[in-house]
Amino acid sequence: MQTPRRDLLKLAGGGIAASLMSAHPLRAADSAQVAGMHAGGSVFPVRKFGAVGDGTTIDTAAVNKAIDAAASAGGGVVHFSAGTYACYSIHLKSNVTLYLDQGATILAAPTPADGASGGYDAPEPDAPWHAYQDYGHTHWHNSLIWGEDIHNCGIAGPGLIWGKGLDRGWSSHDHTRMEPRGGANKSIALKNCHNVFMKDFSILQGGWFGILVTGVDNLTIDNLTIDTNRDGMDIDCCRNVRVSNCTVNSPWDDAIVPKSSFALGYARATENVTISNCYVTGAYELGSLLDGTLKKFPAGVKGSPIGRIKMGTESNGGFKNIAISNCIFEGCHGLALETVDGALLEDIAITNITMRDIVSAPIFLRLGARMRGPANVPIGQLRRVLISNVVASNVAPQQCSILSGIPGRAMEDIKISDVFIQHQGGGTREQAALRLPEMENGYPEPTMFGVTPAQGFYLRHVENIDMSHIEITSIAPDARPGFVLDDVKDADFLRIKAQKGPGAPTFSLQNVDNFTCSLSRGVPDTTLAHVTDKAL
Repeated sequence: MQTPRRDLLKLAGGGIAASLMSAHPLRAADSAQVAGMHAGGSVFPVRKFGAVGDGTTIDTAAVNKAIDAAASAGGGVVHFSAGTYACYSIHLKSNVTLYLDQGATILAAPTPADGASGGYDAPEPDAPWHAYQDYGHTHWHNSLIWGEDIHNCGIAGPGLIWGKGLDRGWSSHDHTRMEPRGGANKSIALKNCHNVFMKDFSILQGGWFGILVTGVDNLTIDNLTIDTNRDGMDIDCCRNVRVSNCTVNSPWDDAIVPKSSFALGYARATENVTISNCYVTGAYELGSLLDGTLKKFPAGVKGSPIGRIKMGTESNGGFKNIAISNCIFEGCHGLALETVDGALLEDIAITNITMRDIVSAPIFLRLGARMRGPANVPIGQLRRVLISNVVASNVAPQQCSILSGIPGRAMEDIKISDVFIQHQGGGTREQAALRLPEMENGYPEPTMFGVTPAQGFYLRHVENIDMSHIEITSIAPDARPGFVLDDVKDADFLRIKAQKGPGAPTFSLQNVDNFTCSLSRGVPDTTLAHVTDKAL
């Protein structure tokens, strides 16, 4: 007997109602397209190949037969009508699109008790370079849906991919096997592909990665809703990528993550990427974004609502030519740009960002020297980054926005303009006197430095920075300066406002060369060639 989709979704722990899970209406154009393909014989319904869709019968063989038939015919649409298709590893192939109707669910089946006799495809053997990134990044076959060296393919339709039977791979910094034998840890994994699209479907409880794409070029991801228990989507070593109109709730990990690992066996940049019109959050209980109830975690629940857009942490190949625009962050960490494994991060433009209830630094730029990769690679560079039109409210006060290079390697050519940050305040004079550790080879996170001595921006090891039309306000009084600069050269500030407690300066300058400030509230127009220690 077919299990009603409503009951299946309630089992996810989010109380997801079927009516709300069908939030993406099947558009007339898509319906007509599928109907036309049926008439022309290029649609391959999985039920005609033996799929049952009752949520219990394992339909993997039938689904893969339908895909093989479509590929052998030169391409086509593999069609999932309404129903719940319990599957192990599905093998996506060139010139094939998986289409999920309204009411169709591809369900990740539970790992068999005897994993050696069935279940998901085994992960690939470890490569010599597997220790340069987390285990999940060096294996693709142990997934619900995977493809390698394929092209002209995709997944579309208003249905659902539910990774109920997937492992989370929680010890994510361990390089050893994570999931049990016969198990899997990703909903969708693609390696070395081109001309790929993913459109209109939803992912619930996606495992370690809802989507992992590595070495995938000409990629479009549009109008996805992801409500998941680890990363939403990781875009690793990819070129020519468009991510748009996506909603991601990922309380325990990041939402949208460009990366550039060494997983392909060589350093490959992630470049020519746009991320636009997306909403990212970590504020809601698993499943409650998809069912529309938007249940926030109760007070005292362990864990940090991560849910952000981040470049890194894997950064062997670097990031080039990337634009992020018109995105909303809520109940999560802020924006993070990180290069710590010896690569370039350059030519980045970020604009029109709104943030609310941010739990750490609203803006975090880190050039570090973790150097997880082949030996003798020089420390990377972070340069030519423009950030504008950012508003952030109710920001946790412990970490202000942080831009930090390391001694002897400064980030360069940064422009930040039209930013309004409201934080909770409460900083003390003792905190204002803190000197933060360098932690050159540490894992890059805003929390790595502890409480910051500034309430607005902490800048260290930076050259050629221009900041204009910046306002910092606090809900409670804060005794820390608005801006702390340490080992900064060529710094220009224009029209700065920083609310501060009695006796607190707007600027604390330590080892700063070529500093100017003009038309700023409470600070006289100032030009300094060199200063060792000065408050303004």
